[in-house]
Amino acid sequence: MNVESVPRAYRSTLRAQQARETRERVIRAAGVVFSRQGFQAATMPAIAREAEVSTETVKATASKADLLIAAFETVFAGAAGEESLADTPAGATITDLDAEDFVDAVVNAIALANAHGHALWTVLLGAALSDPAVDQALQGILANRRADYARLVSELETRGAAFADPARAAAELSFLLSPEGYQQLVVQSGWSHADYVAWLRAGVARIGAGDRPGR
Repeated sequence: MNVESVPRAYRSTLRAQQARETRERVIRAAGVVFSRQGFQAATMPAIAREAEVSTETVKATASKADLLIAAFETVFAGAAGEESLADTPAGATITDLDAEDFVDAVVNAIALANAHGHALWTVLLGAALSDPAVDQALQGILANRRADYARLVSELETRGAAFADPARAAAELSFLLSPEGYQQLVVQSGWSHADYVAWLRAGVARIGAGDRPGR
């Protein structure tokens, strides 16, 4: 055995861990700065100050657009690269639950994600209007969201819900559970988080029962 290989491997592993931790710190800092200042006004030096690293470190981590995307993915789904809640460990365990617990778990998970991510979602929407990289990422996130809600409708059907038009039900759920709803009801109208969750739960139940105006 080459005794030199153990310290060398240890140093390599340590450097990789430090690099990951620095990247995570920069992404979290970017989320704070973007939420506070918006996309256009945010600067790499401001992100560096928030992360307590050099501006060069921030620039080496990712572009401004990629930092915004990673920051949103991190606050919404818990890790960069996971735009979909279904891709997270918590999302995977939800599908094992019975009907009542399943709906409660979905509503609570999405409500919490909206609480964490609504500000960056607004920034992301605005940035997509002027930055092609952000717009491309947004289209991917929206595609994932459509797939998630189609999957949610399918899961509800396996638990007894009956939808005459599953695609319409998925669109209704996507609208009901959107970050924009949290922004309007909690941030702008002053609802408590508990009131918001109860409202979501009632809305999901209504959609699941096929209760639409005019029916």
